[in-house]
Amino acid sequence: MSFKRLRACGAALVAGVFALMPCTALASPPDYAALAATPRWQALMHVNQGATLRGIGSSYVDDADFFLAADGKRDAVAELRASAAVLAPPDSAARCRFPARYRFLAESLGWHAHAPLAHCHEYQEWRAQMPIGQLVLVFPAAYLNSPSSMFGHTLLRLDDRPDPDSVWLSKAINFGAQAGAADNSFFYIWRGLAGGYPGQFSVSSYAEKIRDYAFVENRDMWEYALNLDVDEMDWVVRHLWELRGINFDYYFFDENCSYRLLELVKVGRPEAPLTQELRFAELPVNTVRAFYDAGLVADRRYRPSKAREVEARAARLDSQARALAVALRDDPSAAQTPAFENRPPEQRRRIAELAYRALRLEHREGARDADVASDSLALLRIVQRNAAPPSAPVPAPPPPESGHDTQMASVGAGRQDGRDFVSLGYRLTYHDLFDRTTGFLPGAAIEGLDINLRFDEVDGVSLETLDLINIRSLAPRDAFTKPTSWFVHTGLEQAPVADSDRALAGFIQGGPGASWRVGDLLPYVFGVARLESVSGADPDLAAGVGTEVGLAFQANAVQWGMHARWLEFTTGFSRLRTGAVVNVPVSRDNALRGDCERETWDGDAVNSCSVSFRHFFD
Repeated sequence: MSFKRLRACGAALVAGVFALMPCTALASPPDYAALAATPRWQALMHVNQGATLRGIGSSYVDDADFFLAADGKRDAVAELRASAAVLAPPDSAARCRFPARYRFLAESLGWHAHAPLAHCHEYQEWRAQMPIGQLVLVFPAAYLNSPSSMFGHTLLRLDDRPDPDSVWLSKAINFGAQAGAADNSFFYIWRGLAGGYPGQFSVSSYAEKIRDYAFVENRDMWEYALNLDVDEMDWVVRHLWELRGINFDYYFFDENCSYRLLELVKVGRPEAPLTQELRFAELPVNTVRAFYDAGLVADRRYRPSKAREVEARAARLDSQARALAVALRDDPSAAQTPAFENRPPEQRRRIAELAYRALRLEHREGARDADVASDSLALLRIVQRNAAPPSAPVPAPPPPESGHDTQMASVGAGRQDGRDFVSLGYRLTYHDLFDRTTGFLPGAAIEGLDINLRFDEVDGVSLETLDLINIRSLAPRDAFTKPTSWFVHTGLEQAPVADSDRALAGFIQGGPGASWRVGDLLPYVFGVARLESVSGADPDLAAGVGTEVGLAFQANAVQWGMHARWLEFTTGFSRLRTGAVVNVPVSRDNALRGDCERETWDGDAVNSCSVSFRHFFD
C-alpha cells in the first residue's frame, strides 16, 4: 500500500483506532495534544523549537513522504493522530516504515503485541546489520579544499562494542547536501547559503570514512564516545530507518550536517538541551561543544591523519636521518650506503618506516604502479630486518573544542592620515590567520560575513570593509609533502582612486602560492589575480595581477605577521599595500589587536594604525 493511500485512509481509521488496538482497553481517549507536546514526539517530528529562524513551530523535514497527515509538517497533533490510526493494525505496513513512531505510540497508548514488527522483513534485515554497542560523534578536522568541509565535519559512528581499536565493522551515519557532481565550489556555497540543496541521511562503512578522511584528505579525526545506553540507541537506529531517502532543505551555516546530528541524538535522549538555543551558525565544533554542555560525552580519542604521522616521525629524527629517509623513499637501494648501514638498527628501522609511510602518502590516490609497489615491498623488508621497540604514538594537538568561539565582535580606535576614528566590527565566522591558534588548523583562515564600520568627525559612519568570504590556506611544504597554498577573498572595501580619494569597491581576488614552516614562523608567497569594480571610476571595472609575500608567526601566547602586496592593473594603475598586525590573546575568547597599513598608488599614499578589543562568542 502506498503512503498516499495510507494518509488518505488515516482519517477513516482514527475513529476505530481503539477497537483495533491489540489487547488494549483505555478508560478515556488519549490526550493527543499532550502527547504531541512531549519532547520525544517533538524530536521524532524534528520540530523547530527556536534554534533557527525559519519555520519556528514547524517540522524541519521538507518531504511529503515523511508525513501521514495532510498538514503534518505544521501540526504535530494532527500527525500524531494520523500515525495512531495508521499504525494500530497489527499487520500495518506503516509499522515497517515508522518503527520509532510505533514504539512511541505503543509505549504511550499501552499497545501490547508479541513481535509487532515481525512482518517487516526489509527493516529486520537492515537492523541486523546495525551495531548498537556504542554511539560516537566523529569530528574530521577542517579540509579547506572542499567547501562542504572547510569548517570541519561531524558524523556519528555505531560500534558493536565500546572498543576504539575495533571499528572496522562500525557504521558511519552522515548527513550531507545532495549536490551535483558538476557543481563547482562557488556554486555549492551560493546554493548552500540559500537552501538550494536537499540534504539526506546516509549509512556507510566507517572504514571507508577513515580511508577518505585520514588517508586521502589528510584530516585528523577526533572521536567522542557518547554515553547513550542501548535503549536510547535503539530509538536513534529506529528513527534513522524512518529518515532513509527523506529530504531536508540544506543550509550551509545553520541547518547543516552538524545540526541534523543534534536532532538525531535528541531522539535518543529528548530531554538533552541540544536544539533549543538560537543558532546563527551551527559549525561542527559547536556541535562538539553542545554534546559536552549536555553531559553526553564519555570519552575522547584522537586519530591522526597519515600526513600528521609522517610529520611526527620526521620530527623525531635529526636532519641527516630525514635526508636519508627522503633518499630511501626515492630509491630503496640507498639502504646499502654507509650513511645508512653505519647507523644503529633502531635508527635504521625508524628511517625506513618514515620512508615507507612517506612513499605511501605520496601515492595515496589512484592505483600504484609496479615501481611503487616494488619500492614499498623493499622498504618493508628493510623495516623487518631492523628490530626496534614500537614507535611512540603521535602527540595529540589541542582538541577543536578548546578553540575560541566562532562569532566575533570588536571595538577599536585608530588614526588615518591625521584623522582619528572609532571602529566597530562583527564577524559571523570563524577564524583568521592571527587569532588565537589553539584548537585550529595551523596556517588556515576562514572568515565569513566580516563587517567593519568606521566613524570620524568628517565622514561620519562609513563602511570600511565587508568580507563575504576570505579563505587562506598556508599549507607548509617540506621534504615529504608539497601541498599548494592558496587564497580566495571577495567582498567590499575602501579602495584608492584618483586624486588621493578612496571609494567603496566590490572585488574578488585569489591565487595559488607556497608556504614553509620555520619553527612557529610561516613565510609565504602568492600569485594574485584581482577583479574590482568602483562606482564612478573610469573605467569602473579593472583587472590586476601581482604578487603577495608575507610572514606569519603563530604561537599560543602571541600572533603577529607582516605582508606586502603589489598589483598592476590593466588600466596602467599600480598599487602597493604593506602592513603588520599583532594579536595578544588575554583569554580563550578575548584578545587585543593592533595593526598598521600603508597603501600607495601613483605617488599617493594612505597610512593608518588602529588598536581593537575582540570578543568571541556563540
